[in-house]
Amino acid sequence: MKTPLRSFFGIPSNREDALSDKYRGFQKSFRMKAVRFLLRLLPLLYGCMLLASARLEAQLSFASAIDLALRNSPRVKMAEADAAKATAVLSESRVVFIPVLNAGSGLGYSYGFPVGQPTLYNFNLQSLIFDLSQKSYINAARMGLEAANLALADARQVVAEDTARTCVVLDHDLQRLEALKQEQEFATHLVEIMHLRLDAGQDSRIELIKSRLTLAQITLIKLHTEADIAFQRTHLANLTGLPADGLFIFPGSIPSLPAPKTTSDGEYAPAIRASYVSAQSKFQAAFGDARKLYRPHVAFNFQYDRYATFNNYQDYYKPGSFRTDNFTVGTVVDLPVFQPQLRAKARESLADASHAQSDADRVKLDFLEGRAKTINSLAELNEKSEIATLEREIAEQQLEALRIQLNEGSGNSNVPPSPKDEQNALIQERQKYLDLLDADRQLREAQIIALRLTGHLEEWLKNADR
Repeated sequence: MKTPLRSFFGIPSNREDALSDKYRGFQKSFRMKAVRFLLRLLPLLYGCMLLASARLEAQLSFASAIDLALRNSPRVKMAEADAAKATAVLSESRVVFIPVLNAGSGLGYSYGFPVGQPTLYNFNLQSLIFDLSQKSYINAARMGLEAANLALADARQVVAEDTARTCVVLDHDLQRLEALKQEQEFATHLVEIMHLRLDAGQDSRIELIKSRLTLAQITLIKLHTEADIAFQRTHLANLTGLPADGLFIFPGSIPSLPAPKTTSDGEYAPAIRASYVSAQSKFQAAFGDARKLYRPHVAFNFQYDRYATFNNYQDYYKPGSFRTDNFTVGTVVDLPVFQPQLRAKARESLADASHAQSDADRVKLDFLEGRAKTINSLAELNEKSEIATLEREIAEQQLEALRIQLNEGSGNSNVPPSPKDEQNALIQERQKYLDLLDADRQLREAQIIALRLTGHLEEWLKNADR
């Protein structure tokens, strides 16, 4: 049987209950203090969670960046406003056949011979019945809406391409910065080695200056890369509406780029189709302006007037002929016979339409040239990326062979490798890796541009993980 702890320390049994009560009281007090401490700590923990969540919000996936850019881009919003305006213009051109109702009043005091109508109130109902030009205006408005929708689709593609390229460049710059940091460390170590070799008389001062020059050049490139990262983050923040601090894209969320697909010359971007549809809309409007002359314009009109009886108007009417309720109903036919301004307006509209047609041709030619140039450059950029990959592999193999010589002492015994040679090999390997990153970035940017020019950008974006 085990001896109680209190008995082991010689505590009398009559004090055990008192000590037990005292211990329970201390335990209860400790628990209360712990609860109060945790309650005071909760706001701090909550603030830390908010900061952590804000930090996580700056870590975007590629698909989220595209979605945010399409929702927040001023260019897309402007195109949406233009589409809404075109919808309103189409509605406005159609409702001219629906009667419009106006109400008014000509109430006022008069003295002497009346010069107007003693109208308490009046209602006027008007609508268009027949106009050959109006059908052309409706067609022009319908084509204008189609052009606005195509321009909206093009704006969305342009913003998506800009965001995708920004994500690729930002991811490239971050990888480049890490490689430059490593290269800077190797160059710094090389300068230290050169100082020691100079003090030992193993190298000349010019070799030390060369090593310092290499370090300065790497530092300059690193500063340029940091500045470009800041710019790309600011640009991505402007596109997505998020804060720029700490903003970056998860590298694994960027989908792989497919090989460009062949397209025919008849497949144009939405911007090209929008230009031609807009030109057709202007031709329809010009055709409508040209048909105004020598064509009748028929409208319906109904008017009701309630005349006042407290003026002296009735004194100037034949007794019994004055009526308080009066209305007029009928049609109004207008036949323009000689109106030079209508001919001038038709010529102006036709010139505007011809200008739009020629501008669409220019945009199409520029588009075809740019698409051909981009697609043709892909093969060259792909070969550059392959060359950069092979050069980096060669640099890695040379570095590995040099390390083996340093560790095992093998190789040319007349000129044994030194730590200086190892640092130079490390710098050379990092430089080849940077060249590979640059070639890969150029290739990926050209592929994204080619996807938009060939009409396959949306298909590629759908493969991004959301």
